Amino acid sequence: MITLHSLLLGGWQALVDYVLRHTLTCLVPAFFIAGGISAFVSKESVLKYFGPRANKVLSYSVASISGAILAVCSCTVLPLFAGIHRRGAGLGPAIAFLYSGPAINVLAIIYTARLLGFDLGLARALFAVLFAAIIGLIMALLFRREEAEKKANSTEFVLAEENKGTDFHRLIFLLTLIAILITATSKLVDIVKWPLVTSEIAVVVAMALGWFERREVSDWLAETWNLARLITPVLLVGVFAAGIVKVILPPEWVSRFVGGNTLLGNFVASFSGALMYFATLTEVPIVKSLMALGMGKGPVLALLLAGPALSLPSMLAIQRIIGTKKMLTYVSLVVFFSTFVGFAFGNFVS
Repeated sequence: MITLHSLLLGGWQALVDYVLRHTLTCLVPAFFIAGGISAFVSKESVLKYFGPRANKVLSYSVASISGAILAVCSCTVLPLFAGIHRRGAGLGPAIAFLYSGPAINVLAIIYTARLLGFDLGLARALFAVLFAAIIGLIMALLFRREEAEKKANSTEFVLAEENKGTDFHRLIFLLTLIAILITATSKLVDIVKWPLVTSEIAVVVAMALGWFERREVSDWLAETWNLARLITPVLLVGVFAAGIVKVILPPEWVSRFVGGNTLLGNFVASFSGALMYFATLTEVPIVKSLMALGMGKGPVLALLLAGPALSLPSMLAIQRIIGTKKMLTYVSLVVFFSTFVGFAFGNFVS
């Protein structure tokens, strides 16, 4: 029997687990990267690749495969998304980046292929890339009036006017911050991981003190704090709520509705996955346990396409960044495509 105590305990356990397991290694580095994007990456550079005037093939291609280098979850990608969105990135490429960040994780794709089968690993990789581009394009089309206004307000720029040395320093600085995130979330043994992370942090501190003016460093820290203050409160509330949802909708209950390959079963898998929070790579063993209980391959793919990219905490944070209407549209598109692709895949492999 579900009681108020069990609901609150589920929410509290989810919150404690998230803070202990993911805040230091995932979220904190992501906030510093996002702050670096906001402070050190010029608006012109963002506009070149992701802005309204950018080449569409280039911008969507870069955004759609960007998740391949980042082992991040649906919550960790939010500061990065907020950072490029603030710098003037077009809605379509920004949304493509938002989806691809957690969905096209190379480690997760390989893990999926090894644990769940090569067919599911390949399908997940292929459709995740396609989803990122297609959903981004649809979002840009649906909200084209706002994009047209942004394009009209954007200005042309001349790259030759920028200081090349400074740009090089900023690039290396951001790559080192990304290296910290990748190392901290890796499966390296602790005796190797933490000395490596410590040395990377020391390099970042040395770069900040030696390459940049005090004002620039202050701007970086201020942008990092502003993004953390914007996203963290709703993120933690969402994690608590997701823990309650897990109590109400345990995997065993969900598996009874996704045993075959019905359209409803794929929708249940997609929608349930969108509500639940999956830390990086954790969705694979969870899905494997559901498959052992009889979950069909179609619903499995639907959950893998929707689950890592969305969660209740991320929805609340996305709403705060781009508004309720755009957030609901994005979530609906992810669930819709995941449902029908899962259904088609289930029929194909049956």
